[in-house]
Amino acid sequence: MNHEHLKAKSPRRFHFQRHRNYHLALVTVIALLIAGAYAFYWFHVSRQFVVTNDAYIAGNLIPLKAQTSGTVVDVRVDNTQFVKQGDVLVRLDGLQAQVSLEQAQANLAQSVREVETLFSKSAMLRQKLISKEAILHRSQRDLARYQSVATEGVVSAQQIENTQFQVREQEAEVAQLRAELGGAEALIQNTSPTDNPKVLQAIAQFKQAYLDNTRQEIVAPVSGYVAKRSVQIGDQVRPETSLMIIVPLDYLWVEANFLENELVNVQPSQPVEITVDLYGSKVVYHGEVLGLAAGTGSVFGLLPPDNATGNYIHIVERVPVRIGLKAEELQANPLRPGLSSFVRIDTSSKGQSVLQPITPSLNYQTDVYSHQLENVDVLIRRIIEENRIKR
Repeated sequence: MNHEHLKAKSPRRFHFQRHRNYHLALVTVIALLIAGAYAFYWFHVSRQFVVTNDAYIAGNLIPLKAQTSGTVVDVRVDNTQFVKQGDVLVRLDGLQAQVSLEQAQANLAQSVREVETLFSKSAMLRQKLISKEAILHRSQRDLARYQSVATEGVVSAQQIENTQFQVREQEAEVAQLRAELGGAEALIQNTSPTDNPKVLQAIAQFKQAYLDNTRQEIVAPVSGYVAKRSVQIGDQVRPETSLMIIVPLDYLWVEANFLENELVNVQPSQPVEITVDLYGSKVVYHGEVLGLAAGTGSVFGLLPPDNATGNYIHIVERVPVRIGLKAEELQANPLRPGLSSFVRIDTSSKGQSVLQPITPSLNYQTDVYSHQLENVDVLIRRIIEENRIKR
């Protein structure tokens, strides 16, 4: 009876086995098609690109620091505020700087008068020397004349002796005057009251005091957005005291950190597609590789690794790659330093040697400090002229 029961079940088991084999074959075919499609995509598309999500927006973070000492009495900006180059952001009390400027002005005036006195003294000694030399020459001629007629008894021996002593005394006076004149002229030779070293030193001190007084108003070196403002009214600041950071957003770039084994074909000028988490995949930025860092990130770390000590563990390092962004795309969709991004470099495009990175055309400079002494020369000339001797 069992035998008959097994026979009855055989057609059903056979049908199930055939159905199972069909599904297995179908799954196998689908898997092979997917594998083939992926292999085709990788060979013709994917292998031409290197990608990473270890990438961040970078920019210039410009620190604003005090350049002189003083007490903060006015803070005119706050975080997120946009400022223009040359705007006054912080103002110091300026009282001590004003006192120092007045003292430097008085010192300059006094120096001019002292140098004028040196010139007058030199002129006086020169005229006095001429007078003494004339008297000496007359005495020398008298002595020579007396000695020529001494044998005839016209001039007494006493008169000749007195004239000799007189000549020696006058020679000593002339030598003393020459020494005094040399000392006086050493202080003024090859100079004038306007370019004498003593006056130039006073001018330098006056310029420094004038500059310190001008820098009581702290201005923005560039245009950008205020961040990390730490200065408060009443703070006592000194040179190098950090006040805030200014971040220009018109020029940003991407710092992408690729694994070292992904960089074989990465070269400057290759096109790059960038998406940022802020906007998602709907906004795509188009940039180019500017260059590769001169070392891995670990080399420039605070504590570089020393693989010659301890146990060694192989770690695949990352190399920072600098990627430029287009100004018009940044204008349309603004970014901020530090934002996360996804980067894809097209390595099929021919670039240039990694030893020839692309130099950004942006010029890093500011001229807001070059005008802080533009009026000081006029003031210096006026002080000098007011204290010179009118001849």
